[in-house]
Amino acid sequence: MHFTNTMSFTLLSSPLQGFTDFRFRNAQNKYFGGIDTFYSPYIRLNGKLVIKSSYERDLLPENNSELEVIPQVITNDAEEFLFVAKYVQQLGYKELNWNLGCPYPMVTKSGMGSGLISNTEKINHILDRAHSETDIIVSMKMRLGYDTTEEILDVLPILDQYPIKNIAIHARIGKQLYKGGVHLDAFQQCIDNTKHKLYYNGDITSVTKFKEMQERFPSIDHWMIGRGLIADPFLPSMIKSNTTEYPKNKMELFSAFHDTLYEGYSESLSGQTHILLKMHHLWEYFSVIFSNPHKVHKNIKKSKSIKNYEATVKEVIAKEK
Repeated sequence: MHFTNTMSFTLLSSPLQGFTDFRFRNAQNKYFGGIDTFYSPYIRLNGKLVIKSSYERDLLPENNSELEVIPQVITNDAEEFLFVAKYVQQLGYKELNWNLGCPYPMVTKSGMGSGLISNTEKINHILDRAHSETDIIVSMKMRLGYDTTEEILDVLPILDQYPIKNIAIHARIGKQLYKGGVHLDAFQQCIDNTKHKLYYNGDITSVTKFKEMQERFPSIDHWMIGRGLIADPFLPSMIKSNTTEYPKNKMELFSAFHDTLYEGYSESLSGQTHILLKMHHLWEYFSVIFSNPHKVHKNIKKSKSIKNYEATVKEVIAKEK
C-alpha cells in the first residue's frame, strides 16, 4: 500500500544503550538505509574524567565513515560535560547531545537522565558553562518529566535562553520506562511553549503509526525512531518510500544484516556466553518482523551453544522465506 507524501522530513536513530553501537549502525545503514542521522549511545563518566575504550571505539571516525553520527553524554556535572565536549571535538564532532531522557532507575536515582529534569537550577548551570566555556553545539534528548508530564514545562523557559540546536522529546515520563502509551497532548504543550526546534520520539513502530504522528503534529519534520528501528530495520526506508510493503527479498536482506552483526560481535566479544547473550537480546526485537514472533524468540532463546544458535537462525529464516 502506497501513500502520497506531502512533506520532506528527516529520520533519526535514537540511541539505545547496548544496541545501537557502531556495528549496528553500519549494518543497518548498509542493508536498509533510511536513517539520516544516528545518535550514539551515551558516554557516562561516573565521576572519573576518563573515556572508556568502548566509548572511544564507538565514536572513532573510521568506525563511522559512512554515517552521520552525533555523540551523546549523560551527566549532571558541568566538569564532566565540558570534558566530554572537548573529547568529542578532538575527534572532529561539532555537536554534543545531552541525555535528559534515560528512564532506568540506576541512572535516575543518581539524578541523571530523566531524573534530572526537575532540577532546573542544575540544568541552567551546566548549559551556562557549556555555552560560555566551549563552542560545541548543544542539543538535548529529553522525556516530558520523571514523575509528571508538567516537569518539562519548567525547563523549557530555561532552554529558551540558550542557542540549543534542537530538543528531541520522547513523549513519556521516566517513571513509565517504556510501558503505557505516549502523551501526545503533553508533547503538543511543549510545541506551544518553546521557541526551539523539537524532534518527536516515541512509538514510531510502523509506517501507519508514523503517518498518524505526522498528521497529529504537522509542524514537526524531524522524527526519531528508537526501539522501532531495532525491531524492524526496514522501517526507515519504508517510511521514506511511503510504503507498507516489505521488499521481495526481505529475508535475504535480513539474513545478510544478521550475519554481519553476528560476525562483528563474534570478533569483539569474548566467549560464547557473551555472544549468545548479545544475540538473544537483539532477537527480543528482531522476532517482531517474523510471522510468529513469540515462537521465533522462544526457539532462539533455547539455543545454548553457538552451533545450536546458528542452526536455529538458519531454520527460522528459511521457514519465513
